[in-house]
Amino acid sequence: MSVVVLGIAGGTGSGKTTVTRAIVQSVGEEHISYLEHDSYYKDLSHLPLEERRKVNFDHPSAFDTALLVEHIEALRAGRAVEVPVYSYVESARIKGESHRVEPRPLIVVEGILTLENQALRGLMDVKIFVDTDDDIRLMRRLRRDTQERGRTVEHVLGQYEATVRPMHIAFVHPSRRHADVIIPRGGRNVVAIEMVADSLKRKLGKLGKLRKLA
Repeated sequence: MSVVVLGIAGGTGSGKTTVTRAIVQSVGEEHISYLEHDSYYKDLSHLPLEERRKVNFDHPSAFDTALLVEHIEALRAGRAVEVPVYSYVESARIKGESHRVEPRPLIVVEGILTLENQALRGLMDVKIFVDTDDDIRLMRRLRRDTQERGRTVEHVLGQYEATVRPMHIAFVHPSRRHADVIIPRGGRNVVAIEMVADSLKRKLGKLGKLRKLA
């Protein structure tokens, strides 16, 4: 199965998801297999909740990236995959639950460290890094984690200082050198998003996958 694999990386709160949604809307959801790196956090359900909350979730070792690589390879070969379901509230995978992702012409892989891992990066045809100012990213994370993930302000700020910022400096930001395209200002950069989406549609059109859109 001829496919195109797109990787979208960037720091927490950079606007990766907004960029991804815009691309999905432009290309067409029916043409896309969407994988979030966050779904592949290692299973910590055997630990008490307080111990799970102490884990450095921004370090590459927190992810089962080998499973993600396996799933991308399966999708490229035309096989559907069962993706784990992760609960941010419980900081663990939901036991016995998964969601099925079918093979499609465009595989989109999104997450803070999708460009950091060499094996994962090697599967990608197009690599994007979403770049947004640190203060804006912190405000977005604070709002998201308190409103959607059951965190307190103190917890979010403490985690940001202890792990999020250091890991961004050590792993996330350096991975931008692997990007083919850097999108400043995240989802607000409509021009850059449209250029990327048009390029993807042309690539898929050449493969005969999107004749109506190419």
